[in-house]
Amino acid sequence: MILLKNGRIFDGRNIGAASEDLLLKDGVVAGRGKDLSGDGAEVFDLGGKLLCPGFIDLHVHFRDPGYEWREDTESGARAAAGGGFTTVVTMPNTDPVVDNPVTVEYLVARGKRAGASRVLPSGCVSRGRQGKQLAELSLMAESGAVFFTDDGSPVSDAKLLKTALLYTRDLGVRIMEHPEEPSLTAKSQVNEGAVSAASGLKGCPASAEVIDILRGIALSRETDSPIHFTHVSTELAMDAIRQAKKEGLLVTCDVTPHHLSLDETYVLVSRYSSAYKVSPPLRTRKDVKALWDAIADGTVDAIVTDHAPYHVDDKDVPFQEALSGIASLECAVPVVLDTWLKTGKPVPLERLLSLFTSGPAALLSRPWRSLGGLKEGSPADVTVLDLEAIKRVDVNQWKSKARICPWDGEMLQGWPVMALVEGKVVMNRLKESE
Repeated sequence: MILLKNGRIFDGRNIGAASEDLLLKDGVVAGRGKDLSGDGAEVFDLGGKLLCPGFIDLHVHFRDPGYEWREDTESGARAAAGGGFTTVVTMPNTDPVVDNPVTVEYLVARGKRAGASRVLPSGCVSRGRQGKQLAELSLMAESGAVFFTDDGSPVSDAKLLKTALLYTRDLGVRIMEHPEEPSLTAKSQVNEGAVSAASGLKGCPASAEVIDILRGIALSRETDSPIHFTHVSTELAMDAIRQAKKEGLLVTCDVTPHHLSLDETYVLVSRYSSAYKVSPPLRTRKDVKALWDAIADGTVDAIVTDHAPYHVDDKDVPFQEALSGIASLECAVPVVLDTWLKTGKPVPLERLLSLFTSGPAALLSRPWRSLGGLKEGSPADVTVLDLEAIKRVDVNQWKSKARICPWDGEMLQGWPVMALVEGKVVMNRLKESE
């Protein structure tokens, strides 16, 4: 039993005006109020810090099975806890890919053994991620898959995607589409525009993202099935999603910390550091602003890290040779909060925090949708946030195996200082923030 005292509670929608206590018992929230007593409970005084539902990341790459030297389930789960995330959803583009119930069960078991953040696997839409035959969706859902995606690439066959949408409508598990038209992005290195022109590197156009999103929207409309677009990065794509939502379609999306905080000019300023090479690429400053506008008006449903850990040998090479991806699980929250502060708080704090909590929880399959709140009986998943904490990003202190990150060495404000999963402490830096 744990008693968290003197925290300002964010319940997934609103921040309480005064400090309260939260009692956690037997893995659930057992009480909330002023001056709660918990005989025999372990007591933590939060000193007015924000007490939130456990943060959820719907999109991480743990490289397990097959590429465990880059990241395995245990190191990834510990890294997630270190970053304040209590639940993460792993992507299935591993080796072998996650396209069957046995591999889903393997990842669920590995996640439980890690004893850190909760690990929920996603499964492939198509067998082998080849875009030709439907994978074992129903059996994977029964085994614990909470999304279906061919992430790393889109579902290449429109007919197969339509079939999958129809099939998953009754399963209650969403399709997560990686929005990209591969014929326009092959061998691309940076955003198509000023940086590609200045560098001579192959550019990735915004049209490649919006074309696939328009396809998905059309199929969602036709099938009356939910579809989720991940790591959306362009203004054009957000405009299409916003219009689909106005139409009442079951369309949702997420954005990443790097697309909210960095733009394509960082590639030039860094002299082509591979730390800034990511897919989709960093876009224009106008696109960055458009993502914040989409957060403000409710178009965005979640913020995800797209945590993409690589061995130093994969990234510490010339830009053109480096693999695409940014590792950020352990600094993603302060990246977003620090950017929010430095840009003049362009959205209410409650709105921003909802994208780490109630927003992503609502997109999960049952029974995980209850993770986004802190009412009595809810799972005792909690993230404590210190908005005043200023700390340097130091990859050498990370739990992740990744060591190349664009924010390494930067001072950022607003850090998670405690995380609990089912009432068990998986990260505690309260004393560091005092």
